[in-house]
Amino acid sequence: MSEPTLAGLSSRTAAIMTVFTLAFTAVMAATYELTHEAIEQSANDEKMKLITEVLPPDTYDNPLLDDFAALGPTRELGLERGGKIYRARKAGAPSALLVEATAPDGYSGNIDLIVAIRADGDVLGVRVVSHRETPGLGDYIDARKDKNKASPWIGQFAGLNPAQLPLDRWKVRKDGGEISAHTGATISARAVTNAVARAARFVGAHHDRLFAAERGDIL
Repeated sequence: MSEPTLAGLSSRTAAIMTVFTLAFTAVMAATYELTHEAIEQSANDEKMKLITEVLPPDTYDNPLLDDFAALGPTRELGLERGGKIYRARKAGAPSALLVEATAPDGYSGNIDLIVAIRADGDVLGVRVVSHRETPGLGDYIDARKDKNKASPWIGQFAGLNPAQLPLDRWKVRKDGGEISAHTGATISARAVTNAVARAARFVGAHHDRLFAAERGDIL
């Protein structure tokens, strides 16, 4: 029996690698099909937990996560890659907007937020979605980390309305505004406060357009 040639060995190796690649791809595809719906549902469940904290269930009756306006890169909201604004409606009428926003100037980087604003301009609530602020110092901006469970720091945004308190007063007190901040951890509070003010300004300028946009249209 003749020894296999170099070309033959190369062909056999290539064939084995091709079969392995196809098998691996098939396994990954099957795994994705089996898990992606569960992963997506888990992400939606976590999102709804935060939404429920800032948007009372009796303020809307539409399928909230399916009713959104898509945004391209939006500097006003700190969204470099775009984001979404969810529309809450009650009996078909505009009720509130849930705005995805990012404060790019946190002490340790981006602070991602969701801001609920009623159709009349009232802020219903704000929650931090993700952040990297210093544990035990600046992470009080996150209601889940705030030691004051009865009255978390981020709760003071609820009820603010540009019609009653001009947006130029939506600043931490150290900057001449009305929002308190913990001593020694003003940077985190300042970043969130300024981002909330920008979100309120954005909604005030684009309210009607946001509600009128077709689902998924990129604005």
